[in-house]
Amino acid sequence: MTVRILGAAALATFCLTATAQAADYYAGRQQPYYTVNQPLNGYSWAGPYLGANLGYNWGSIRNNTTRPSGFAGGIQAGYNFHSGPLVFGGEADIQANGASDTFAQWKFSNPWFGTLRGRVGYAFDNILLYATGGLAFGSVRGEAVNGFSESRTTAGWTIGAGAEYGIARNWSAKVEYLYVDLDNSRFAVTGQPNGYQFGLVRFGLNYRF
Repeated sequence: MTVRILGAAALATFCLTATAQAADYYAGRQQPYYTVNQPLNGYSWAGPYLGANLGYNWGSIRNNTTRPSGFAGGIQAGYNFHSGPLVFGGEADIQANGASDTFAQWKFSNPWFGTLRGRVGYAFDNILLYATGGLAFGSVRGEAVNGFSESRTTAGWTIGAGAEYGIARNWSAKVEYLYVDLDNSRFAVTGQPNGYQFGLVRFGLNYRF
């Protein structure tokens, strides 16, 4: 009699244990547990970056017939912030510029320029589309056929748009268009106020820290 009672108790204990383990198994399959160590799959645009660029610009000198154009290249640096898919930030760049043109007795060129801009964009994972705008500054140089030349450093504004592609965790490539307007300064070689307005298409590569 005692043996039968002990056997029945052991069998009941075994059944209860198996039932509990099965319940835990199926509950676990229906509601899996996630840990704080689960990796994030989104590409991050946040943080500082530094890079270089190369492009081509073309434009015109106000109150003059010259139309300087040429290649430009330089460096840029910036910082981005994330707010969901929205990306906000700022960028500064400085460029050496080969744009120049000669017409009749005048030659005008833009040896260098730079910009200081805000950026706002929308990120599709590792693709960022953005608009940009802000301050522009640079040098406009005028020359006459008699050898007299003069340079004016002036400021203005810029606006544009671009697309950037994250090719690796720390590297991204971009294509960008800017319209730049440098304000008028009076030049003795023309006797007129002259400024430079131009469009710029450039390609760049950034390293993100």
